Amino acid sequence: MAKLMLGNQAVARGLYEAGVTVVSSYPGTPSTEITEFASTYPEDVMHTEWAPNEKVACETAVGACIAGARSFTAMKHVGLNVAYDPLFTASYTGVTGGMVIAVADDQGMHSSQNEQDSRHYAMAAKVPMLEPADSAECKDFTKMAYDISEQFDTPVILRLSTRVSHSQSAVEECDRIEKALPEYQKNPQKYVMMPAFAKAKHVVVEERTAKLIEYAETSPLNTVEMNDTKIGVITAGIAYQYAKEALGDKASYLKLGMVYPLPEKLIRDFAAKVDKLYVIEELDDFIETHCRKLGLDPIGKNLFTYIGEYSQTYLKAKILGEKNECLDFGENVPVRPPVMCAGCPHRGVFYTLKKLGCMVSGDIGCYTLGAAAPLQAMDSTVCMGASISGLHGFNKARKSEFEGKAVAVIGDSTFIHSGITGLINIAYNRSNSTVLILDNSITGMTGHQNNPANGKNIHGDPASAVDLESLVRSIGINRVSVVDPGDLTAVESALKTELAAEEPSVIIMRKPCALLKTVKHKPPFKVNADKCKSCKACMKIGCPAISMTTGKAKIDTTLCVGCDLCTQMCKFDAIEE
Repeated sequence: MAKLMLGNQAVARGLYEAGVTVVSSYPGTPSTEITEFASTYPEDVMHTEWAPNEKVACETAVGACIAGARSFTAMKHVGLNVAYDPLFTASYTGVTGGMVIAVADDQGMHSSQNEQDSRHYAMAAKVPMLEPADSAECKDFTKMAYDISEQFDTPVILRLSTRVSHSQSAVEECDRIEKALPEYQKNPQKYVMMPAFAKAKHVVVEERTAKLIEYAETSPLNTVEMNDTKIGVITAGIAYQYAKEALGDKASYLKLGMVYPLPEKLIRDFAAKVDKLYVIEELDDFIETHCRKLGLDPIGKNLFTYIGEYSQTYLKAKILGEKNECLDFGENVPVRPPVMCAGCPHRGVFYTLKKLGCMVSGDIGCYTLGAAAPLQAMDSTVCMGASISGLHGFNKARKSEFEGKAVAVIGDSTFIHSGITGLINIAYNRSNSTVLILDNSITGMTGHQNNPANGKNIHGDPASAVDLESLVRSIGINRVSVVDPGDLTAVESALKTELAAEEPSVIIMRKPCALLKTVKHKPPFKVNADKCKSCKACMKIGCPAISMTTGKAKIDTTLCVGCDLCTQMCKFDAIEE
């Protein structure tokens, strides 16, 4: 029976049908829903979990495949940077049960700090990579990935993109195929990668790559569609959909479902059948470079951009010189940048940091919006956990110049992910640094996933919760305090006290995310227009519920959650319940 599914949902369905029994991931847009949908299947059939970070998730999947089970882990492109250490060596060990790693690239940087082409990782690790172009292929390619994994004794990467992950198309549901666990046997030559064994395994990896190239020549993953031969297009993934819609039957297509390793004869044969050859791929010239190594001269990045997403309109204009008719609103469309939600517990923290003129070493999460106007409090954001390590390096470089006016800001989930080791470094190497852990009881930015600090697992069941205060003290931080970030006076007092201290300190800013269903909100506030002096002090916190429409402040009661922050800003008592 066919069912409309998101690409990510279809991958999860593929896991179920392929007989996968262990799924471990860390949430990261646009990959998050794969594991969320996987968690809807019976736990006794397919164990699903959120891991503290992508490295742990990947290592969990490696351990499960060594045990003989089919295993899976999912992450966004920057998450693959974290998981790459175990993946690189798992390429050498190979698998017992099939192992698949899904990585979702974010062309256009809809929710990421960079544009990264994960195909390079497949080449560097020497593992096969498949790239589906729609939801049906997401399910089918996932199942085929396990067959390839076990046939060629290798992990397999499934590359997705924001558009494939978050678009919908019809998917045919099939029954689950149960995979019985084999009897476990020790095999150190295969799985203990010390130099003596690893040297022999590198030879195996190179031989495997050659076999995979042969497989790619005739694999059903790679398909040829011959139409008009004046134009030939080599493409993959979502770029295929754009090209097909833009060019239709005016072009022939070589659609590559396996993007590493790439075939050779298949590409040469296709190129020989067309008059003009194009390579259409988002981000880097990965396929194009391969074609040039084969002696071909396709039109690629000399015509198409390396930056951002493509579209049907873009390709049609570039190749055919035709422009689609569309409405142009010009500059009449108002800009709507992302903002912290009304009642966000992070807002008061950043307002106070700006007020105190602090240098703020930032991190990845909802609180990254502390860099946006009007708060504009954040100085840097690099990657998960870098706020703490970065602050340590900053203070060591500037010596005592900024010790009393520089802080690191990190969320509870991100602290668990990769902030702990940075804080150990601060304690161990003694930099006078102040770290703010913004504990909002959830992984907010990716859609409210539970994490090891909030006492619930992926199913919402009770789980052990990391005691942040005890953990911080246990690694050598003696000054630890907990503050309600909704109390501006308390926030300012705590910051001044810890910044003046001559030793490392941690302030845990603890208040749950305003969007949590378990949070009970106060009645909304309103502005007494007679008392309002139009001083705009309430606008300084950047709350989306507050506006100045008729010269007086106004609160949208459909947005206001009664967080009380604006009342602390108003000196004229104009904001009332």
